This record gives sequence, C-alpha cells and structure tokens, in this order.
Amino acid sequence: MLDRSLKPLPKAPVRIVHLGLGAFHRSHQAWYTQHSSDAGGWGIAAFTGRRPDAAQALSGQDCLYTLIERSAGGDSFEVIGSIVEAVDGANISRLSELVSARETAIVTMTITEAAYGLAADGTFDADAPAAAGDLRELAAAAAGGTGTPSTPLGRLVLALAGRKDADAGPLAVVSCDNLSANGDVARRAVLGMAAAWGQELTDWIAGNVSFVSTSVDRITPGTRHTDIEEVAERCQYRDSSPVVAEPFRNWVLSGDFPAGRPRWEEAGAVVVDDIEPYENRKLWLLNGSHSILAYAGQLRGHTTVAEALADPLCRKAVEDFWDEAARQLQGEGLVIPQYRRALLERFGNARIAHRLAQIAADGTTKLRMRAVPVLLGERSDGRTGRSSARMLAAWIDYLGFAQDFQDPLSAEIRGANRLDGIARVQALLRLVSANLADDPQIVSLVHGLCGTLGTASSIDAPTHI
Repeated sequence: MLDRSLKPLPKAPVRIVHLGLGAFHRSHQAWYTQHSSDAGGWGIAAFTGRRPDAAQALSGQDCLYTLIERSAGGDSFEVIGSIVEAVDGANISRLSELVSARETAIVTMTITEAAYGLAADGTFDADAPAAAGDLRELAAAAAGGTGTPSTPLGRLVLALAGRKDADAGPLAVVSCDNLSANGDVARRAVLGMAAAWGQELTDWIAGNVSFVSTSVDRITPGTRHTDIEEVAERCQYRDSSPVVAEPFRNWVLSGDFPAGRPRWEEAGAVVVDDIEPYENRKLWLLNGSHSILAYAGQLRGHTTVAEALADPLCRKAVEDFWDEAARQLQGEGLVIPQYRRALLERFGNARIAHRLAQIAADGTTKLRMRAVPVLLGERSDGRTGRSSARMLAAWIDYLGFAQDFQDPLSAEIRGANRLDGIARVQALLRLVSANLADDPQIVSLVHGLCGTLGTASSIDAPTHI
C-alpha cells in the first residue's frame, strides 16, 4: 500500500475512459494528464485488457503508483494520481455506465496494433475469430439479449450504444497505438463492429464520435521485481505497481475533441493539423529499427535493445534501414538527422532494459506499417529496398527458431513454417502483404537475405508482456 503521508490531491472526476491499462498508458497519457494545468478536472477510469491483475493491484493502493524515470545518470521518482479508477476490462456494465455519462468526454486506447482486427490490406477483418465472435455478441445484444463482447472494440461499441440511448452527446475516441493513421483505423474498426448492431448506431457514431489520430513515444519496459524493491528502499513506501520509463516523451495529436480535453499541450504535447509525417517518422525510424533489433538481436543471442544496438551487425542493419526510411519521409520540421542521433542515445541507455522478446510480438501487424511502406517506396523510386527487406528476412529467420511467439496469425505462421525454401518465404510474406508475396523479385530478395544477420541455435521467446 502506498504511504498515505504522500497526501495526493483529491481525486478528479472521471472524464476520460481508457481501454488497455498497462505500463505504457501509465507512463505516457496518464503522465501528460497529471501534468496538465487543469488536471483536477480530468480523472481517468482505466480498464484492463486480457486480465484483471493490473486493476486489482492499482485499486488496492488507491490507484496511485510510482513512475520511475530512468536515465543514464540515475533515477527520479514521481507518484502519479491521474488514474482515479482501475477496472477489470470484463466489467462491461461499468464501462457502459461511464461511457454513457455526459461528463465523459474522451475514450483513449492502448490495446496493441493487433487488437484492431486488421486484414493484410489494412481493412477491418470481420471474419477474424475474435471479431466474428464479438459481432455475434453485439447482434444478440441489439436484439435485446445479453451479448458480452470480449474484445476492447466490441466492448466499446456496446458502450457507445448505451451513450446513444442516454443521449449523452458527442465524444472523442483517441487511439494511442502504433498504427499509421490510427484514428482512421479506429474509426473503421468501430464502425465495422457497429454494423452488427444496426444502421442507426452506425449513423450515430459517424455523426457524434470524433476519431483522433496520435503519434506516441516513450520507451517503457516491463516492470521487474528489482524496480519494486528500489521504490521501497528509495521512497520508503510499498508500491506493487511502479512503472519504469526513459526521460524522453512525445505526444502528437490531430483531430477534434467535441466535448473538450485536458490542456495536454501545457505538458509538452503537440497538436497539429497533419499528423502523417510525425507518424511515419516514429513508425519507421523508431519502431522499424526496434523490429530489426528485436529479430536480429535475438537471433544473435541478445535480450535487450541496448545489447543489440551494441552489436555492430545489428547497428549497421538499423543505420542502413534509416537511410532508406529517411528518403521516404516527407514533411517540414522533421529534423531527421537530430532524431536519429537522439534514437541512438535512447536505445543505448543500458539502464532501460527494453526486452527484445516484448517488441517481437505481433510481427504480421507491425511489419505492415514498419517495413512494407519503406520497401515499396524504395522500389517505386527505382532502388532495391534491400535494407527494408532485411527486416522481413530477420523476422522470417526468427520465426524459424523461436520456440514460442505471439501473433494474431500464429496458426497461419505455423502452417507456413512447414514449407521449405522460397515457398516458405512467400507464404510468410503473404501474411504481411499480398503486394510483397505477389512480386517474385521481392520474394527472391527477401529469401536471399535470410540468414545474413546470424542465428542462434534456438530461441525461447517469452509471451508478450
């Protein structure tokens, strides 16, 4: 239990509902909300994703937790109190109650890229098992039954139906996941789910819900037992749920907030009209290089980003990919050379133990946004796209050795892994992009790059955390 002598401010009223209570939300959006000048009017009710554990732990300490900001020079500690309610994601009735409240102005989401149910072409995949199951549940609820959707998007649609019926007015849905045009992706996914409810709800969402796009950035590794012990020793109180993050943070937003929002810009957030250049810079330069390090680094026996970056072969693969990505980035004010230098410093912070196995999850979804646009752009400009293709080759090599991996298409990956040679490469590429798999030159290029970043005899990749 956190020491009561900390005397936190009185809890703010719930005006933000968050889906996906995890470490990143607590180091990023919750931090920005706490540091807004009007934080006293903007409490967050945060719902877990797959399990209730985080909500139970936070609720046991009044939803207070410690943010450990870890730099090369040492650690600093701050108690965050902007989350005022932590709830099991399966508690759909509480979610509906809060979303239906007129005071609620914003729903934010960190539900991972895979949770949006995208097909390989980027559209909402209504036939995916999880989506299909929720579509049936929503149809049952619309008919007066007791439908209980299990995905974050299905639960959100059910809650939005309640808001419509309550005539509670418009609100904003804000995706904070690493997806290009994530606001538009969220809109397509929510409307795809809402179709099961009926045209009336679909029309209401289209007219009353604003979908805001964001670019989010703060390296937040998983919390370890040693972090809990450090808080107890240094801060003299017990916190079961601290969060560790690097000093750097960035949040860019684009879109309308019809019912208002906190003054996040006073905490350093940036509000822009055109977010695409910022999204691409982050998705390609930061997230793309993370994917290279995650796959190649584990193949070469490394466990953290800092370890992999210190490997000359991994670093060269990153730098070469950055050269390709920089040629494809368009927009003023991106200061790409400075951004690259800052990434090297951030990645090299050995005190941030950012686990490669955590980054490696959900490759079929992530690589569509991190490797494919750069590769296709380079080839359209008459170049080979070799460095982007190497990222895909490292992923394919990783899938050949990993004993365990997390991916929304894990069954299809195992089926492709039963093939040999170039047929296996083509089958795996098809799970990422049909445009790649249908181009014999790209398939041959990726096949030729397999094995070039070195392999370990076996990888036992833990489940995503």
